[in-house]
Amino acid sequence: MIFNPDRRTALAKIGKPFVVSACTSTLTFGGRQPLAQTNSSSSNKLSEINQFGQEFLEQTGIPGLSVAFARNGQMVHQEAFGFANVERKEKLGPAHLFRVASVSKPITATMIYVLAERGRLRVSDKVFGPQGILRSVTSAPEAAKSITVHQLLTHSGGGWGNRANDPMFMHPALSHAELIDWTLKNLPLARAPGTGYEYSNFGYCLLGRIIEQATGKSYAQATSEMIMSRAGISKMQIAGNTRDQKAPNEVQYYAARGEDPYSINVSRMDSHGGWVGTPSDLVKFANSVDGFRPSANLLQGASIAAMTSPSTNNSAYASGWAVNSAPNWWHTGSLPGTTSLLVRTASGMCWAACANARTGDSGNALDAMMWAMARSVPSWQA
Repeated sequence: MIFNPDRRTALAKIGKPFVVSACTSTLTFGGRQPLAQTNSSSSNKLSEINQFGQEFLEQTGIPGLSVAFARNGQMVHQEAFGFANVERKEKLGPAHLFRVASVSKPITATMIYVLAERGRLRVSDKVFGPQGILRSVTSAPEAAKSITVHQLLTHSGGGWGNRANDPMFMHPALSHAELIDWTLKNLPLARAPGTGYEYSNFGYCLLGRIIEQATGKSYAQATSEMIMSRAGISKMQIAGNTRDQKAPNEVQYYAARGEDPYSINVSRMDSHGGWVGTPSDLVKFANSVDGFRPSANLLQGASIAAMTSPSTNNSAYASGWAVNSAPNWWHTGSLPGTTSLLVRTASGMCWAACANARTGDSGNALDAMMWAMARSVPSWQA
């Protein structure tokens, strides 16, 4: 679930065509891609979108792709390509659910700001120690007791990065509480909190526990009530780990490079990478915090501005959102079997895309394709 802000400079531009790098890994799943499934009322005017989607599948070898676009808060197009399940020859439709991986982080960040507006916490609050929100966690070393909620939001907590020893991919049998205790005891911070940027899934795991402490409810329940239901989203939920634990209408995930999508503890990733949903669900969420329509937004304008203001440690990342000067906001997601993307543009567009496999360059390819799709419809003016 590595996030690299440098590769996202294309978000400030839309002039380049969709091209998949020649070094992209190729997956072979067999079978021809079926015709695209769409619920757009003007599909005859959007034929280029169909072409871009089919080319993405052909060039990456990924079995299935689903996309959704909104303009000024209104859904304007949803389309799905390829297969939800190759072995069963089940065609993918816009209603199929996907693991969205790190696109979960903007959702968690929004929850923190919702709670801040309600007076349940402050982003300046300490996380650990006698005055910390998670004061019951007694294993926090002295170096970690100055970490604030805002530092976790901006990946400035001082360590626990998305590297080979990312704690969220270790000890899958441990619960949240057990993993937090183990991490605090065994993985020291790399630097003083607030002095640098290091993308941290574990930091967002801690934010999930902060949400639970502030609400007295599970992360999933609190978020469903305070964000999903208010945004008109009914199907999003925390993922299961195995094929047998898939949600109704959830896609099958396909592996590359020896990965196994069903051997990781996705449900434990809840607040940093655990949600499943459709691209249209993600677009509804983005519309609810887009800042364009105050009466329709879940947050006040000041909170949205704070959430999307760049960190002093990384000018390309705010609180749960990557950002640029356009200003566009976005987040990518990547897990074994999953590639995802959510974008809010300065021009009033929001879009999302999910695929049921990942290759070495599928994140870049997905981003380029979505901008090409948006550019192909002049009335969207992306």
